[in-house]
Amino acid sequence: MGAADVEAVWRIESARIVAALTRFTGDFGLAEDAAQEAVAEALVSWPLAAPANPAGWLMAAARRRAIDAIRRRTALQDRYALLAAGPAVDDEIDPDRIDDDVLALMFVSCHPVLSREARVALTLRVVGGLSSEEIARAFLVPVPTVQARITRGKKTIAAAGVPFELPAAGERRERLGAVLSVLYVIFTEGSTATSGDRLVRPDVAYEAIRLARTLAALQPDEPEVHGLLALCELTAARFPARTGPDGSPVLLEDQDRRRWDFSAIRRGLAALVKASTRGLGPYGLQAAIAAAHASAPSVEATDWDRIVVLYEALGRVAPSPVVELNRAVAVAMASGPAQALAIVDELIALDRLPGSHLVPTVRGELLARLGRRPEARAELELAARLCANQRERSVLLRKAAALG
Repeated sequence: MGAADVEAVWRIESARIVAALTRFTGDFGLAEDAAQEAVAEALVSWPLAAPANPAGWLMAAARRRAIDAIRRRTALQDRYALLAAGPAVDDEIDPDRIDDDVLALMFVSCHPVLSREARVALTLRVVGGLSSEEIARAFLVPVPTVQARITRGKKTIAAAGVPFELPAAGERRERLGAVLSVLYVIFTEGSTATSGDRLVRPDVAYEAIRLARTLAALQPDEPEVHGLLALCELTAARFPARTGPDGSPVLLEDQDRRRWDFSAIRRGLAALVKASTRGLGPYGLQAAIAAAHASAPSVEATDWDRIVVLYEALGRVAPSPVVELNRAVAVAMASGPAQALAIVDELIALDRLPGSHLVPTVRGELLARLGRRPEARAELELAARLCANQRERSVLLRKAAALG
């Protein structure tokens, strides 16, 4: 077995291993460090002698590393004695506890005491099983930056005395919102990269979907979990048609809808049904908008009036300038660009999205549709200057140039 095999086993089993170790040791940071050391040991050992039970091998190795670390802490001899007398390797992953363990691990990784960057890094590292190098590539930051976020995150959790347990029923839904927001950040970075030379990073987006599926299995009665999963599935369904062979963006109206992933659309629509059991929340409403796009045979045949209504509902339950900007786009399709331009100009007057390339992008498109070509070109050139994603920037400059 080579490095690829170790990586595959780790990606599947990492959350269970770190969760079980955290429960055994009561120390999140120690558990994650011990698990990483076990992976390093596997990279050396497995090519020489492949284990019959790779997951059990990793658990046993990580547990040994944790015991060694605890042994070195003289103040924790009692805990070491408890671990040393613990269950046999074959029983270390308790099938009756593991779902709660993984769910608790998600809550710890997304704890409110952490910065958003630390939550994202820890979730991808300890729940998703990604390496620091993979996380760094996903978010286009240096590897030492990711490592520092993970280290600071573990120290913050330890200093705050965050317990490894499920939140009390009264606060669980609020804390669940923090978990969902982290998965949403990961997915959106994968579906439209904020910077770099790629529009879409499918590997990042699909990791968010995998984590959302895990969360939906662990929290089947939470509609918004299914809402987020539906949104991710329906959005990812368009990935195959969103870029050309050279990686350049393909606009929605130009996409070959036959290339959309219809299996993902079916999964997304099924998750949306589950999200609708008690009325749609913010993620469910966004998923319903994505479903309207996914179900339409063309841009012209899209039910834009329904999308406008859904954006209005989203603006009431989760108001934000981005929602208003997206509503303007839908209004332009349903009622014409003049009405939409008034919405965008109000956002500008209130300085709701300072420094964002999205506002001049939308305003430029609306002005072009109204025949105000010089103004439209100036807006699109401004959008290009503000845009950090090279692929999006090239499209904006091409549109500006076409306006003469």
